[in-house]
Amino acid sequence: MVADHAPALPADNGQMLRVAIIGAGLGGLCLAHGLARRGTAVTVYERDDGPAARYQGYRIHIGPAGARALAECLAPDAYELFLATAGRTGRQVTVLSRRLRQLKVMPGHVAPGEVSVPVDRQTLRAIMLAGLPDGVRFGHELTHSETVGDHVRAFFGNGGCAEADVVVGADGVGSAVRAQLLPAAEPVGSGGLVCGKTPLTDRSRALLPAAVREGFVAVSGFPRPVGLALGLMEFTRRPGQLGLPDSADYLMWAVGAPASRFPPGLRDLAPEELRDSVLRLIRRWHPDVRDLVGLSDPASTFALTVRTGVEVAAWQPSRVTVLGDAIHAMQPAGGSGANVALRDAALLSRTLTGCDPEAVVPAIGRYEREMTGYGFAAMLAAQQASRRFAR
Repeated sequence: MVADHAPALPADNGQMLRVAIIGAGLGGLCLAHGLARRGTAVTVYERDDGPAARYQGYRIHIGPAGARALAECLAPDAYELFLATAGRTGRQVTVLSRRLRQLKVMPGHVAPGEVSVPVDRQTLRAIMLAGLPDGVRFGHELTHSETVGDHVRAFFGNGGCAEADVVVGADGVGSAVRAQLLPAAEPVGSGGLVCGKTPLTDRSRALLPAAVREGFVAVSGFPRPVGLALGLMEFTRRPGQLGLPDSADYLMWAVGAPASRFPPGLRDLAPEELRDSVLRLIRRWHPDVRDLVGLSDPASTFALTVRTGVEVAAWQPSRVTVLGDAIHAMQPAGGSGANVALRDAALLSRTLTGCDPEAVVPAIGRYEREMTGYGFAAMLAAQQASRRFAR
């Protein structure tokens, strides 16, 4: 296995590939499952002190590509938990005006046998954390890595050191791995995002726009550059009934706008202040929208700085690589970020499985060529979707 606080022992008989994954988000955990199922020695290192150290988002959409990746990488019982806790497949995406007038409807198209469902990000992450045989080493924030001959050493802020044949940066938009490997690919800021969730009660359900029951809803603040996303998370089965951290049904909302529209130091504001800043932004919107935000759990509100990846030319492959937001961070409007990260994980898992340590670099080069092809295309598509929803 990959060592911590000390150099690793040689791989078994010089053949077992050792992989260190930096980051325990959905992409990193999916990769860890895929590799572990196929017998690869893998360890995940996460900078947070624990799985509940911070909010990481609520409802997300897992489409066919993401579901196929999960089916490929997760053990069957874990995949069944994913399906059991997912919500109902939406029929369409609807764009409404800030006064809740319908502007456009985009019907959904899901082929027979494919999976396209809303899921709770925290629940899906809990499923994947519970299923890893060696768990995750929390409290390990990467500072830098060094390639030494045919292996890589990763160094952490707590003084730890891990040695592996491959290091994978799955550490998100602020990736320390990417910053060292591809400094020219630093994402650019494109605004702020405040997210929250409103428990579904008789009172809040009565305020829901009819369209939200049919699928994802984008509310356009045009001509003001403010947009709001709404999505129901109604669990097929409550996570607590299946031995997972429990969560009740809720409405996810997220308000995006240029940074100038939010108070300074957005990410440092208290949750109540964040919610109040949203209510000020939408003060002239339909009263039902304002009330839905007002009924949210203040403690659940958090802010993100939206950053978009930069397309870069092909780089020289090495024993260090990246996946997900670490390389192709994208606008949330397209709803594809998590799905592309999961696709990356499945592809890299297949690429590395059974790979002789001496053949790793060419294999990673093949992965990076394919990953950047569809990843940068999805990144561009998300930017275009963001502009469509804003009109």
